[in-house]
Amino acid sequence: MSDSFELQDDLKLFTGQAPLFPLPNAVLFPHAWLPLHIFESRYRQMVANALDDDRLIAMALLRPHWEPTYDSKFAEIHPVVCLGRIAVEEKLPDGRFNLALRGLCRARVDTELDNDLPYRTAALTLLPDHYSPFVNIDRRHRYRELLTGAMEILPELQSDPLLHQLLEADIPLGVLCDVLAHSLGLTTDDAQLLLEEQDVDRRSDLLLHHLRQRRRRQKFAAKSGFPPAFSVN
Repeated sequence: MSDSFELQDDLKLFTGQAPLFPLPNAVLFPHAWLPLHIFESRYRQMVANALDDDRLIAMALLRPHWEPTYDSKFAEIHPVVCLGRIAVEEKLPDGRFNLALRGLCRARVDTELDNDLPYRTAALTLLPDHYSPFVNIDRRHRYRELLTGAMEILPELQSDPLLHQLLEADIPLGVLCDVLAHSLGLTTDDAQLLLEEQDVDRRSDLLLHHLRQRRRRQKFAAKSGFPPAFSVN
């Protein structure tokens, strides 16, 4: 299995800077797809400018207590973001956009840039997956363990054409972790922790922990009969 899953064609226009799109409830993973509805005027301009340029946007998660400063450029964000590329766009008659953003790579916000734009931009350092030479797990076994566990608790994944397309490409462990993490519907806090983990072995440990927790909850619910089935009346 290759330890590289290149997205160089998508990243070749990256200049080291990108617009920031901070949200309180969305974490984008590399190799995952995020649908977005863009309605705020500042972000309509951001999307229009990105479409005229390199189509790149960095998704950032807002830190807690973001509400008082949401409309400013000072709402605090987590420094690890995901650089994504607008893969599909639809501009609506009133200027809003529907987008599908494809995650490309983890990145760290080094500094936010002063500008006259209504939205935030930043200088970013890309954070590729790290495979430690000091391997403390059997990565092939972990790959199968994660995939089997995900299929067990999320049987709908078995009919997901995108997942099967990725798996047929013999994707590396880091990519599998990101694809499954996106599919699990984790809380934003848990998803952000996985996004911040550049070391693939440790990321797979975290994901395996979530899978085991989910499986235990499902088994408990099946055994206890809770929640009960609702009456049709």
